[in-house]
Amino acid sequence: MNSKLIFCALGLFFPGTGLNCLYLQGLKSFWGWTQLLALIGGIAGWLLLKEAHFHSTPGWILITLGFIAIEASWLTTIAFGLRADERWDAQFNPGIEASKKTQSGWLVVLTVIFSLVLGAGVMMSFLAIAFEQFFISQIQEARKISQ
Repeated sequence: MNSKLIFCALGLFFPGTGLNCLYLQGLKSFWGWTQLLALIGGIAGWLLLKEAHFHSTPGWILITLGFIAIEASWLTTIAFGLRADERWDAQFNPGIEASKKTQSGWLVVLTVIFSLVLGAGVMMSFLAIAFEQFFISQIQEARKISQ
């Protein structure tokens, strides 16, 4: 029996690892492996950016992929956490006994809330840093042209 709470907790506490997708579909989960590879690429991108003092195009591309993996994990936590229990059981627990039907409680709602808060906060931070670096690079290029 697949638990909605476990799925949401994996998405909230281990974002970007794909563990929540792997929990539902096993090792055959395409999206689980895609998220994990994107997260590893994001970590490599962060190391490239740190080494190059934020002036590495491949680093920015890789860190963006890692960012997307993390955000996708929180987004799936929100989408599946808000799904009606009947739809959850129909898709992930077909033929389940009536006594074992999924009953979402406050813990599922809290994982959804925290996923929303963390997802929005991380997205705003990432965009602020990315735009700051972009405008800094534009100012530096303008100074080079003016000299």
